[in-house]
Amino acid sequence: MPNLFLYVLICRWGFLVLFVLDICAIVQSEFAMWRCFRAKCGWAGRVFAKDSNLHGYGQMTEESLGLEPLGPKLIAYFKERQISEKTLSRNAVRQMSESKEIIAFTYKQNGLLVGCKFRTMEKRFWQVKGTEKMLYGIDDINHASEVIIVEGEIDKLSLEEAGFQNCVSVPGGAPGKVSKDLPPIEKDTAYQYLWNCKEYFDKVVRIILATDNDPPGRALADELAKHLGQERCWQVHWPKKDDTNCFKDANEVLKYMGADTLKRIVENAEPYTIAHYSKTFEQQSKRYPKTTFEACTQRGPGTMVQPGGFRSHAQVERET
Repeated sequence: MPNLFLYVLICRWGFLVLFVLDICAIVQSEFAMWRCFRAKCGWAGRVFAKDSNLHGYGQMTEESLGLEPLGPKLIAYFKERQISEKTLSRNAVRQMSESKEIIAFTYKQNGLLVGCKFRTMEKRFWQVKGTEKMLYGIDDINHASEVIIVEGEIDKLSLEEAGFQNCVSVPGGAPGKVSKDLPPIEKDTAYQYLWNCKEYFDKVVRIILATDNDPPGRALADELAKHLGQERCWQVHWPKKDDTNCFKDANEVLKYMGADTLKRIVENAEPYTIAHYSKTFEQQSKRYPKTTFEACTQRGPGTMVQPGGFRSHAQVERET
């Protein structure tokens, strides 16, 4: 029989939340989650049986983390990337007071500090211990029906320069590959930040995926679409920078092509299913002889010529 432990938590708005921790025999499953469903709160967390303390969001402050406003060196760093002081201020981007070359991206929910991610100018990252997995900029989509998801905090700031505040960033980068099936919620640790923000996406009708233009970034887009529903996802295509290479992300487009171009690119995102079909179609064109592929296109995009007859695109897609 599992051991049951009862904790009483008080959410940040002062209301009681009963929390039952079910310790199972399997060590990997010794955890539980909680959430306050009051509209003004949304306080959520997770604890493992081996943890000696329960950590909530309300304990964290800029002072306790040793943060201070950005100094001239980091302001110049962001200016080179076409990100203004106004955008940095609105998003409460800070620096460490003890090391003035370390950027601090503050994660807030309902205006309260719930986590912090640090970054050096050499692109080394780490988070404050006990930070709950959460999307960066979550308050900006609190009432949004359309949301843009990017792969990094600087890309979120870049889209704000292009006029989009309804944008969030994943907290931890991209996966190496796309998973076969969606795991149960308790085992879906890599995308816990989506489950923690589920209530925000319940009311969203259109999600624009603007992840990086590299294999991990494309894998992330596929995972996000799988978790959030392909039918409401759209995908951004970053333009070419020369004959052989494309721009990698939103900040690179902002830096070299400007805010107006970045805005136009996002506005021209296409439905994920069409984008995914185009990618699959291109892969098939390399796999099969040209004459066979031409025969397929003459019969329309829903079929693929194969020895032994035609198969649906869905059947072909499962093999790619």
